[in-house]
Amino acid sequence: MPLIETRGIAKTYRLGQMETLALNDVSLSIERGDFVAVMGQSGSGKSTFMNILGCLDTPTSGLYMLDGTEVGKLGRDELAEIRNAKIGFVFQGFNLLARTSAVENVELPMIYNGMPANERRKRAMAALKSVGLEGKEDNHPNQLSGGQQQRVAIARALVNDAPIILADEPTGNLDTTTSEEIMDMFANLNRHSGITVIIVTHEPDIAAFTRRVVRFRDGKIVGDDRRGAA
Repeated sequence: MPLIETRGIAKTYRLGQMETLALNDVSLSIERGDFVAVMGQSGSGKSTFMNILGCLDTPTSGLYMLDGTEVGKLGRDELAEIRNAKIGFVFQGFNLLARTSAVENVELPMIYNGMPANERRKRAMAALKSVGLEGKEDNHPNQLSGGQQQRVAIARALVNDAPIILADEPTGNLDTTTSEEIMDMFANLNRHSGITVIIVTHEPDIAAFTRRVVRFRDGKIVGDDRRGAA
């Protein structure tokens, strides 16, 4: 069974009398351990598709199965639970709390799980070490470089042992060298930990790190190319 499967999903946004078809009959399967880039120009539907994969939005029609669960049948609380258990999010803008230390930022997903404080701290420290930030645990975001902030965000995505990382333009605010370092980190996580990594990007240089490129145009998949190991 695929980890992620969509069958004929569509998404329509309504504003008054106007309707916009953002996704149109999108079917895609993603296996465990896949490393995928989702590409397309602005308005192509790629961000809408990622929001649906991340259980941040629901399709207007069609079927979305996530690790054997039909997402469309879940209520709001159940969607929040599956997001926290199954998906780690990494965003272009890092989305760190400015007045909170690196280790406290990484602890946030575990607070929602009700994990005891001592176990949260232990796991958050280990996650920061795994992304090369040992010694930076007490630093606040304004004391870290852009690349270090994105590493904190990746540690936060990893800390609940979610099988999927969804990264939305994760290198968009970074220079070329730092972008390559972050993509190398994603590649190593995928290769050595078996985590399924899905990255939205418009940059071919970033997509080149992945093993599969899915291209969107006008709300449809127009390309699905695989290559050898990254």
